[in-house]
Formats: sequence, structure tokens, C-alpha cells
Amino acid sequence: MDPMQMLIIAISILGTAVLVLAIVFSISLRQQQAAARQAARRALEEDAGRSRALKDLVPRPAPKAQRKPRTKGNAAAAVPPAAVAPQPVVEVISEPELAERARSLATAETRIDALTAKLGRERARLEVAQAELERRATELAHGEAVQRDALARISGLDPDQARTELLTHLEREARLHSAQLVRDLESEARRNGEAKARAIIVGSIQRLAAEQTTESVVTSVPLPSDEMKGRIIGREGRNIRAFEQVTGVNLMIDDTPESALLSCFDPVRRETARLTLTELVQDGRIHPARIEEVHERSKRRIDELCLRAAEDALIEMGITDLDPGLLPALGALRYRTSYGQNVLAHLVESGHIAALMAAELGLNVETCRRAAFLHDIGKALTHEVEGSHALVGAQLARRYGEHPDIVHAIEAHHNEVEPRTVEAVLTQAADAISGSRPGARRESLEIYVKRLERLEEIARAHAGVEKVFAMQAGREVRVMVQPEHVSDAESQVMARDIAREVEGELTYPGSIKVTVVRESRAVAVAH
Repeated sequence: MDPMQMLIIAISILGTAVLVLAIVFSISLRQQQAAARQAARRALEEDAGRSRALKDLVPRPAPKAQRKPRTKGNAAAAVPPAAVAPQPVVEVISEPELAERARSLATAETRIDALTAKLGRERARLEVAQAELERRATELAHGEAVQRDALARISGLDPDQARTELLTHLEREARLHSAQLVRDLESEARRNGEAKARAIIVGSIQRLAAEQTTESVVTSVPLPSDEMKGRIIGREGRNIRAFEQVTGVNLMIDDTPESALLSCFDPVRRETARLTLTELVQDGRIHPARIEEVHERSKRRIDELCLRAAEDALIEMGITDLDPGLLPALGALRYRTSYGQNVLAHLVESGHIAALMAAELGLNVETCRRAAFLHDIGKALTHEVEGSHALVGAQLARRYGEHPDIVHAIEAHHNEVEPRTVEAVLTQAADAISGSRPGARRESLEIYVKRLERLEEIARAHAGVEKVFAMQAGREVRVMVQPEHVSDAESQVMARDIAREVEGELTYPGSIKVTVVRESRAVAVAH
């Protein structure tokens, strides 16, 4: 603030104080005048009362009694006693008492005269004081005008401009104070909000206490005896080669007693192979044709198991109005993993966490539970449809009539779309909590699975490829080609091309073997 503004503010404050003092003095003087008038009025009323009392004490002459004419006969007998009028009682005052009353009256009149004279002097003094007060008020107003003119001349501002400047300065100070207050309130709200959010998240995790099973890429199949191993291998390995070619799963038979190992990064193929091998072992008939037949039946059974898993998950979530078209995609997540965490179990866990937090925050529990439960449904189609699983899942949910808030929460849970609703933010939080719990996910397994998937994608991109299987933990890629579209010479070229692409794109330990299989079959039916 510059000195000129300080001078303007100081002079304005001084003038206001002088004006206030003048007003206070005028008010006190008027109050004194009113009190003096009331005192004089009370004195006059008291003297008038005493005068009336003295007049009442002076005796009045009694009226003379009229003589009545005598009647003949007995007058007493003629007039009844009740008809005789009562005679007034006359008070007789002695001369000394009368003189004393006269002296009292004279004294009272003297006091009245003295009070009247005193009241006149007080009135004159008040009139003089009032005139002096009016003169001072006039001088004060003239001084203020002179002072205002001097200030305007010194500062170069008229009174309106000075008032505007003062108000602007006060407004600036008020804004600075309010900004500081808002900042303090925001800091306090942030501190309290973080503590409240931490308490809600910790409480939700503690109340959920979900079990977690880490997914593996190896499945063990029990065998009734070691003799079954020879039947599974077949003559010169015919059965085991047919099994691996049909299922796309590595079948490992070693010295482990009464067990065989199935190894595959794809959990659906691994589970299908497990059901196929289990049924073949129970039936006892193991040959290539039987393997294909049982494998097709196992694939249909996997579809039924997926539907059952989806229905069980919906029952646990309390959702009864989901479109049936979403059930196959939802059930397929039973055999999908994300960094080693089962995706369907992750969805159920996220739904519970979102519902708990929504209840604590006073939000719509059903909407938050449904959005968190469906947020990763796109992972069931990422191998069939291009795009991120969030956008693919949002398109799928929109196609089957989900609410726009649910669709938005699905597409925004990885920030491909900016979150606009509280349900979307809560879905992100539930997803992060479920995935970040200790032991929930293993990044190394996910990297391994992605490398194998990329191996299959590179081989599948070539023309004439029918099936592609990543075998031996990613150390071998087996490519099945269509014999009518790919010749023997072209299969050799395809193997070298796939190997060069793998070398250029992927980082892996050791070496990867690329095997292109071209098989021709001639089938005839004898009737």
C-alpha cells in the first residue's frame, strides 16, 4: 500500500470519529434537557397539589337552617322521625391553626417561585448549550468539507474516487482472506478425506477376506496304474502325438508314479485336455480317432461348465436381470487369468469391494456392484476382437442393453475414457484393490503367457494356417497348415519366415523350434 492511500484512509477514519463524537454529544445534551424539563414538571405538579390541599383546609361557612312553620297540635306527632333532614357538621378551626396553615401556604409558594426561577435558568443554559452544539456541528461540517477538499487536492481524487479506491482495497483484502480460508479448508478436507478413504478401503478389504488361488500352467492327471502310461504313448508314440496335435497341449509322461502332466498357457485348452485324458483313461480305449471324439465332447462340456460358473457368479452377486447373451462371455472368464489371478474370481471380488465401499459412501450399492462385476468382461473376447478389453467390454455391454452408467464405468476403468461418474471412479478403486492385494497376481506368469500368445499370433498371421500351438513352455511352435493351400516347399519357407519374425519381435531365453505340419488324410466309408 502506498503512503497516499494510507493518508486517505487515516483522514477518512479521523473525520468519521469526529462526526461520531459530535453526534454523541448532541444526543447526551438533548437527554439532559429532557430530564430537566421532566424534573420541573414534577415540581410544578407537587406545588399545585400542595396548593389544592391548603385550599381544602380553609373552612367554608355553613348554610343557615330554614325555620319551618309550626302546625296546630303536636308538631312532633305530625312529622315522622325519618322525615327530619340531617344537620351538617361544621369543623371549627382555631386562629393559631389557621395562621400556621397560612404560613405553610406562603412557604410552598416561595418554593414554587424558586423552582420556577431555577427551571428558567436551566432552560436558558440548555438553549445556550444547544446553540453552541449547533455552532460546533456547523464548524465540524465546514472542517470536514475543507479537509475533504484538501485531501482531494493532495491526492488528485474526488470523494467518489477515494471511496471507490478504499472499497477496492477492502475488497482485495477480503478476497485474500477468503482465499486463505478456502485453502485451509481444502487442506483440512483433503487430510480428513484421505483418512476416511483409507479407513473405508481397509474396512472393505478386511470384511471381504477373499481366498486367492494362484493359477498354474501345469495340470496333473492321476492314472490308475503305470501300465496306462504305455497305452497313452501308443505304438511308436502315435497316441501321444495325436493327443498333442488335437488338443494343443503338451502331455508329459515321466517317472512320476501314477500321474501324467499337462502343460499349456491357455487354461481353456488345458482344462479341455484334462477332461479328454481323464475320460480316455477311464474308458481304456486310446487311439487317434477316439482322442478326437472325446476331445469334441470335452469342448462341449467346457461350454456347459462356463455357463454354470457364470450362473453361480450371478447368484453370488445377487444379479437376476443380466441378459442371457452375456453368460457365455462371462463364463469363459472362469478359465482366463490376469497376472495369475482368475478373472472371474477377480470380478466377484471387485463387485463385493465396490458394494462395501458404496454402502459406506451412501451411493447406489446395486449399480456399483454391477459395474465392478462386469468391468473385465471384455477379456473374454480380446483374442477375437481388436481393441482393449475395456472398450470391447463396453461395446458388448451396450449391445446387450446395459445401463449407460454401467457401460461408462466399464470403458473408463483403465482411463481409455475419462471417468465422469462416481460409479466409474469406484469401479477403478475396486479393480485396483482386488488386483493389488498381496498374493493376488504374479507379473512373471502374465509376461510368460503374453509371450506364448504372441508366438501363436505370429504363426497364425500366415496364409493357409489352420491351427497353431505353443508347446514345450514356449520352446516350440507347432503349426498345422491346410494341405490343399500349402505345399511341402511352401511349408519349409513358412517355417523359416516364422522363425525370423520370432527372432525380430520377441525376447526369450534359449531357442524356439518352429515346426510346420502338413498332413493329408484320405477317408473312405465301406457300406
